[in-house]
Amino acid sequence: MHHHEGHIGHDKHEGHHTGNFLVKFWISLVLTVPIIIYSDLPQALFGWTAPLFPGSQYVALVLSTAIFFYPGWIFLVSAWKELKAKLPGMMTLIALAITAAYLYSIYSTFYSQGHTLFWELATLITVMLLGHWMEMKAVQGAQGALQELSKLLPDTAEIVKADTTEIIPLEELKIGDVVMVRPGGKIPTDGMIIEGKSDVSESMITGESIPVNKSVGIEVYAGTINGDGSIKIKVTKLGENTFLSGIMRLIAEAQASKSRLQLLSDRAAFYLTIIAIAGGGITLVTWLALQSGPAYAMERFVAVLVITCPHALGLAIPLVASISTTMAARNGFLVRQRAALESARNIGVVLFDKTGTLTKGEYGVEKIWPIHAMNEKEVLQLAASVDTQSEHFVARAIMEKAKEYKIHLLAMRDFLRMPGMGVSGIVEGQEIFVGGRMLAKGEKKIPEIIQKDIQAVSKKGHTILYVYRGKYLVGAMSLTDLIRKESRDAITDLKKMGLKVAMITGDSEDVAQWVAQDLGIDEYFAGVLPREKADKVKLLQQRGVKVAMVGDGINDAPALTQADLGIAIGAGTNVAIESAGIILVRNDPRDIARIIRLSKFTYAKMIQNLFWATGYNIVALPLAAGVLASKGIVLQPTLSAIFMSLSTVIVAINALALRQKKLS
Repeated sequence: MHHHEGHIGHDKHEGHHTGNFLVKFWISLVLTVPIIIYSDLPQALFGWTAPLFPGSQYVALVLSTAIFFYPGWIFLVSAWKELKAKLPGMMTLIALAITAAYLYSIYSTFYSQGHTLFWELATLITVMLLGHWMEMKAVQGAQGALQELSKLLPDTAEIVKADTTEIIPLEELKIGDVVMVRPGGKIPTDGMIIEGKSDVSESMITGESIPVNKSVGIEVYAGTINGDGSIKIKVTKLGENTFLSGIMRLIAEAQASKSRLQLLSDRAAFYLTIIAIAGGGITLVTWLALQSGPAYAMERFVAVLVITCPHALGLAIPLVASISTTMAARNGFLVRQRAALESARNIGVVLFDKTGTLTKGEYGVEKIWPIHAMNEKEVLQLAASVDTQSEHFVARAIMEKAKEYKIHLLAMRDFLRMPGMGVSGIVEGQEIFVGGRMLAKGEKKIPEIIQKDIQAVSKKGHTILYVYRGKYLVGAMSLTDLIRKESRDAITDLKKMGLKVAMITGDSEDVAQWVAQDLGIDEYFAGVLPREKADKVKLLQQRGVKVAMVGDGINDAPALTQADLGIAIGAGTNVAIESAGIILVRNDPRDIARIIRLSKFTYAKMIQNLFWATGYNIVALPLAAGVLASKGIVLQPTLSAIFMSLSTVIVAINALALRQKKLS
């Protein structure tokens, strides 16, 4: 399981570590300072010239060569990858500009003694490294989902030999082996129970909150957690063929099918690359045709390339991205994939997975009906007193409720657990029974007043428990997966923003209908098997809307990846978190509306910044190309670089203004 994850998708930062960018940025920065000091900038700006020494004319050449081939190399390699993928973008644009500037400057140093572009080259590489470091801080790899999944499996399995057991590595298991799983242990592979019985928690695979009763002849799955019984299972499937592996494959496919992040800055860079090459080409050919000499034509060509390569663009988007990521964290959600935050503004329908998202994912007592001159507290006191020793999820719900009511528990003896029936014990000298079926002994009739109530709630999929004292039925309770209070506000909020809200659940039609009506949900899918969840997302996408999926279980992972925006509820399983683009740390569905607002603000800022970052190009490009050369106006690369810095400052200030926005 640990060795066949394979490489998924193409990522422009693959193989780069965030730290490397930072280290290279510092190296580049340190080397850039002397290059600027020995350039013509100090003279042009302050009328000051750095002290000369023998060979000082080569300072810039030597240091720029170091910068070009060490920190700058990343851009050349990445550009090569972009071109191979036929997707020229930011990296291609940077690589073009730095290569042209470098080659031209070397030519200039040795042959024409003209103007060199070393300082433009150095600052360009430095600023771009900073931009990419910020961008990578905001985006951290999407490979984690599969590693998280493989963590669900134990490393070893305990196999049963003739009269003992032996612990072996998971890899050595064979079909037909008999594996012993102790209480609370993880089930190592898919198999069939041949001895023992237990409740197995499969919520990580099915998303259903109720543990499943398992006995001889029933299948169990790798990665699920055994309850309080010991079981022996016969191995039926291994490795690649297990249910869990199937889910891993679904995630891998969905991740791979998402095309490269068509992020805004990449699109802008793509168009700028085309403009740069076309503009530069036309400039070169024109000046050569005008017989102005190859040196002059080259200088104009390089000026065009350097100007098109936008310092500001390299910073515009990452800066907004890192600010919006920080704002997100302050507001209780983590952005794992930048594209996720960018696409949130276009969402048309939000699809919630019911269990653990709209509901708490744990059972709670919803209503108590006392009978026979009892009151609610007394019924709860009897039930809780008997249930003190049971680890069953129903017992836990009753104990929670008793705590909430601060109920004093009575002494109990002779506790008995009757699997499939309930529990009993002696309290204050009388036998108390708490169970799900109407008991054969004692009265079978439920008073009519509550009969209707009980029928109505059973329809909604609630679990009904009956409490007997001796022969008498003294009360009933309904238990259900409780709806979160925040869910109501969240759904109202989303509908106000004009979004549709849908729900998906493995539960029955009755339960789904009840929750949907209760919360005012537009559309629901009931009885959906885990592997069909991603298909339901596709179904909604086929209507031409962008879908945000909110979920918390492993079984949601393929659907989260399939959706245009995957949002994981933070307390859910790690795998769901890894396959989502955004994680709600506070488990609060109300944060979804905040995400969409932040996305809209972020997008607006990015568009403004693209305008500032590229707007000056519109003016500067023709000047650099020498359109007004006859009037004696030629934009020297030095001046164009100053323009460039100015637009970078404007962009930075504009990005910082994003912090002032309120999300709720």
